[in-house]
Amino acid sequence: METHLLPPPSTIPPTLLSEIKTGIWQSMVIASLRHYTIGFVVGSFLGVTLGVAVALFARVEAGQAWLARVLRPIPPLAWIPFAIIWFGITETAAAFIISIGIFWINYFTAMGAVQAVDKDLIEVARAFGHRSFPALLRKVILPGAAPGILSGLRAGLGQGWMTVVAAELFGIEGIGQRMMEASGLLATEVVVLYMFSIALLYGVSDYVFVLIQQRILAWQR
Repeated sequence: METHLLPPPSTIPPTLLSEIKTGIWQSMVIASLRHYTIGFVVGSFLGVTLGVAVALFARVEAGQAWLARVLRPIPPLAWIPFAIIWFGITETAAAFIISIGIFWINYFTAMGAVQAVDKDLIEVARAFGHRSFPALLRKVILPGAAPGILSGLRAGLGQGWMTVVAAELFGIEGIGQRMMEASGLLATEVVVLYMFSIALLYGVSDYVFVLIQQRILAWQR
């Protein structure tokens, strides 16, 4: 009974080898990566774009402030029934759920980062001839907000992986589905294997992102 509650560490390596030999591990990881990537890209792009727009244009902020207050407290998992109705049991539904959690993180971090840009820098840029809005956005606002925006993107990486498993629980192929199957059979060593797999995937993606972030922000050194 105790092994069902917590499998000994010695069972994990042979379980991994078995899952790899049958091709299950590769299939589940690739499937999860596919809709995770879609959800991350869509949620990040929309979150950053709208967050920047809200920070720059008072009319946009006034027009959507009430909507943000209503929708923000709703967790991504609460959207699962609507995702199934709208998209069916498909990868699009999983990507939709993943993108919601990522969207709000990037929305608020991008909005805060742009609002925190030093207004004196903008005035200096205007004094040096960068008077048009596109020039100010490209030369001052986005570079000044870049550290905050990138921090939001990095936080979204973790949020996305936390949502992946839940997004797959209703039958979509991926790590979450495999964990549910294994838990139903009390194969806890398989569940733990895929828990470690998620941790590994997040660790790799976070490491790669930090390298990219350092290159983008190299001008700050």
